[in-house]
Amino acid sequence: MSSDAHLNELGNFLKERRAELSPRTVGLPDTGGPRRVPGLRREEVALLAAISTDYYTRLEQGRIQPSPPVLAALVRVLHLNNNQRDHLFELAGRKVARPRRQAAQRVQPQLRRLLDGLTATPGMVIGRRMDILAWNPLAAALLTDFAKVPETERNYVRILFTDPAMRTLYADWRTVARESVSRLRTLATRYPDDLRLTSQVGELSVQDKDFVRWWGSHHVASRSMGTKKFHHPVAGELVLDREILTCGKDPDQELVVWTAEPNTPSYDGLRVLASWASLKDGKQG
Repeated sequence: MSSDAHLNELGNFLKERRAELSPRTVGLPDTGGPRRVPGLRREEVALLAAISTDYYTRLEQGRIQPSPPVLAALVRVLHLNNNQRDHLFELAGRKVARPRRQAAQRVQPQLRRLLDGLTATPGMVIGRRMDILAWNPLAAALLTDFAKVPETERNYVRILFTDPAMRTLYADWRTVARESVSRLRTLATRYPDDLRLTSQVGELSVQDKDFVRWWGSHHVASRSMGTKKFHHPVAGELVLDREILTCGKDPDQELVVWTAEPNTPSYDGLRVLASWASLKDGKQG
């Protein structure tokens, strides 16, 4: 079978699979109104896979060859079994990428020691999916009480988009969120077979229109140093410099710290925040 024939067959395969699913099956609201076609609409599949409707339409028309990350997303969205998954990759002319169960990341001991030594500086360790692996009391006081967030949802990007307080805490939330989506896009390209990461992207795509738009722009970025402004309900306005230390033993773990220039209102604000965090922990103890 020629390459074009394979792609045409791929398009037909996608049409058949989406026709078998209902909005309720994939977690979308079902209005109960009439639908012109059985199953999911093209735009619904595209939304869940975090790709544009135009891109997905061209896939069903057999006009383009999808990348492995897109195929992995479609496997998840269309609820394909292993045989269907292998067939999808074969039709697309791609090597079948077996899903890998990544071992749960645990913070490296040397990063933990560094973190425990930061008593006047907010710090946290971020993992390969931008999961929050560890934090100190001052980071919890600055951002959010991570201990109250379920471990499966303790992810920096997820918290940015699902916790309403983040939108007022960051003076320029949109810039921070957009940068984080670009970073997540980089990680998704690096780990195309990470099913948990793919699932997270799909969930956020359903929940937030800004996430969908920024994800669809395909911008990528590495973590970078920079200055962020916070409007904190206790410490007031803080202008903090963000520094990042990559773990030598596990480059997928990074220690992120926020510092303030000495003898500035922000420096004093961190001291106020530290006192508040200490008092809060004392009451809880």
